[in-house]
Amino acid sequence: MTQSEVINYKKFYSDSKFWNKLGKVAIHLGRKVCYYALTLYYVLKSPDVSLGNKAIIMGALGYLILPLDLIPDAIPIAGLTDDAAALKLAYETVKASVTPEIEQKVNDKLSQWF
Repeated sequence: MTQSEVINYKKFYSDSKFWNKLGKVAIHLGRKVCYYALTLYYVLKSPDVSLGNKAIIMGALGYLILPLDLIPDAIPIAGLTDDAAALKLAYETVKASVTPEIEQKVNDKLSQWF
């Protein structure tokens, strides 16, 4: 999946849908993939991030939210691998925008969940 393909999914993103979906699948995604998702969420909220990077983030998070994607989420284990790949791609693109404050927010949330 390319960045431009990921961006196509941004129309499926909303804050409430993100938290709802992540709450349901966090244990199945695991700590590392949740780290990517949460980091992307908090970077998205930063005023210092470019519109292009925000579009990539919204696309990756929208892809996570969408129940019918390349590999449907209902398929055990394999169903979330494409979501994880989209999150990792977006994370690698925007990781220079991760501040210590964002890291702290992510780690605080991960400590609550795991």
